[in-house]
This record gives sequence, structure tokens and C-alpha cells, in this order.
Amino acid sequence: MASSDPVGDMLAMIKNAYGRRHKRLSLPHSILKEGVAKVLRSEGYLEDVKTIQDEKKKERKTLHLYLKYDVEGASVISEIKRVSKPGCRIFRGVDKLGRIMDGLGVQVLSTSKGILSDRQARKERVGGELICKVW
Repeated sequence: MASSDPVGDMLAMIKNAYGRRHKRLSLPHSILKEGVAKVLRSEGYLEDVKTIQDEKKKERKTLHLYLKYDVEGASVISEIKRVSKPGCRIFRGVDKLGRIMDGLGVQVLSTSKGILSDRQARKERVGGELICKVW
């Protein structure tokens, strides 16, 4: 059955995988999910992100997320929340982007320049759809 919110499902899978102390998470690929995962990797919340092509069905890809833990084995993500949902899209201009946990957290945005973190969006001076918040 198709999901109405694949990114929300991805965020729930990440939260559940961290709760169960998994090292890797596999999920169906999409360009948006890959962009969000790459932002989380660049911000230090994921160890690595890999896209694997299915050998039998060339059009099908799988996204592998390698989860990151600190020295004591605790997850580096305290909380991950979906902000903009299919039924209620939330857009923010660059001047309206707040700070998460006084700059310790990150917001992921879908902008005209691609999927960016709030820090990158401020640097590029672009706003966009607020996808999720992570801290």
C-alpha cells in the first residue's frame, strides 16, 4: 500500500531504528528522502548514506542509512519531528527561520536550490518548505 507521507514514514523509521539500536536502516528510495538523509549526514546525525540499485529490477533503488551513536552508545538524535505535512504545508522565508535548541539542532528545508539545512539556507539567503526539525 502506498504511503501518503513517505518522508514522515522515513523519520518514524529513523526514530524507531535508533530506539532499537540498529546500525543500518534500509528503506525505499526517493529523491526527497535521499536529500533529507544527506542533510542529516552533513549535519552529523547519520554516519553514512548509500543508494543501492536493485539487480533484478533496475528502476528500483534502496536507500541505506547508517546510524550514528556517541561514545557511550547513545543515539546522536534526541528528537526528530515532521513539520510540514501533506495536509498542511509550512513555508518559511529566510528571515523567519528560527533556531532549534539555540543552534544545537537543525531544520531541513526544501528550497529552490535543493534540500538544505537551515544554516545552508541562511547562507544562500533562500526560504522554503520546512520538512523536519532534528535535535
